[in-house]
Amino acid sequence: MSNVIVALATAPIKSALALIRCSGDGVFEMTDQIFSKKVSSITERQIFFGRIHDDGQDIDLVEVLAYPGPKTMTGEDVVEISCHGSLLIANEIIGCYLKRGASYATRGEFSSRAFFNGKMDLVEAEAVNDLINATTKEAKNLSLMSLEGSTSKLVIPLKKSIADLLALVEVNIDYPEYTDIEEANEEKIAASIADVRQNVAGLIKGGEEGKIVKEGVKVAIVGEPNVGKSSLLNAILNEEKAIVSDIPGTTRDVVEGEINLKGVALHLLDTAGIRENAGTLEEMGIQRSEKSITDADVVILVADAQKGLSDEDGRIQGLAKDKILITVYNKEDLIKKKEAGKLYISALKKDIQPLLDRIFDELGLSDGAFENPSLNNARELGLLRKIDSCLAEAKSDCEAKQPIDLVSVNLMAAYNAVRELLGEEATLDLTDEIFSRFCVGK
Repeated sequence: MSNVIVALATAPIKSALALIRCSGDGVFEMTDQIFSKKVSSITERQIFFGRIHDDGQDIDLVEVLAYPGPKTMTGEDVVEISCHGSLLIANEIIGCYLKRGASYATRGEFSSRAFFNGKMDLVEAEAVNDLINATTKEAKNLSLMSLEGSTSKLVIPLKKSIADLLALVEVNIDYPEYTDIEEANEEKIAASIADVRQNVAGLIKGGEEGKIVKEGVKVAIVGEPNVGKSSLLNAILNEEKAIVSDIPGTTRDVVEGEINLKGVALHLLDTAGIRENAGTLEEMGIQRSEKSITDADVVILVADAQKGLSDEDGRIQGLAKDKILITVYNKEDLIKKKEAGKLYISALKKDIQPLLDRIFDELGLSDGAFENPSLNNARELGLLRKIDSCLAEAKSDCEAKQPIDLVSVNLMAAYNAVRELLGEEATLDLTDEIFSRFCVGK
């Protein structure tokens, strides 16, 4: 069975051009069988123009880009075919390879081969998918830094500092009789661990900020019926996304929209008004609203500036107690006097800039969140927290005068977690799960 894989690397739609990507040992010889030019004799990357044919019939005039391994994206011989953008033509060319023993690539299989062939570490590989899915310029820039290796470089000093500390502990365990080695007493180890944990804390903070920039935040707009939630959504989006009516209970489902706020994607959810004694259909909308509060990162509680907060608003505040909660008083154009310390807007007149400024301020992002590389996805942040937990245990053991062997166990666990960050301890199950999120052909 050939180890050549093939897939369409461009969107499966009619277009001017389509790109077919193939990789694996024997791909050049396979291409020779269906292409009018011989590519298997090349020693450096080259572009050919000619005909793809099968069973004596021409399929298309194409450009063939041939890249000899290992200096390729996957580390293997790679062929990319640029053909006319008909799906019929693309599928016929792919069929030529499949007929000769190639396999259709699974999601992320090209990137997976690049990882296993040492062309990129796991942080860089994940950045490929993040780059494809970026929805803002700032998110794209963060992903590009990771793809270029800047993020992985954050891990190298951490790995070295833990390795140095582990080596000091281990040499004291294995050779306690030697007097010319540096003594690893509890105070020295605990102090060194504290320094490393400070570094990890900075990485976690940067990662959490980077996660916001890369993924955006979910914002639920909630409140009682008829306080102007839908008008606020429309004002933020600057379009008539939600139906606006004076009749309470008009919104009975969650209405979604998205904007870019100073580089952060806000995923907005306009929800049904929350109140007691609602009808059956409206009650279903209210249940979805309460779930939106649970799922949200930021909750905007909209109150009527003329009426102030109600008992129901107090219940909403309780539901959102673990979220970033912003209480805003709408319909400021209908009141004569404003109370100090309250945030007023007029959704109807689209006077909402103070609210947008407050949302951004509440996110607490530093300037570096947009400019510096960061370990910002769930896997990376999870491993950073695991590293910190292991180091905290090791420090606690030192302070409790536990045997040095026990300290070594937790330091080793921290070191292995650092290696896992880069994929040096990655299992096949882990990488299968990561690369399955990629699109086919990447």
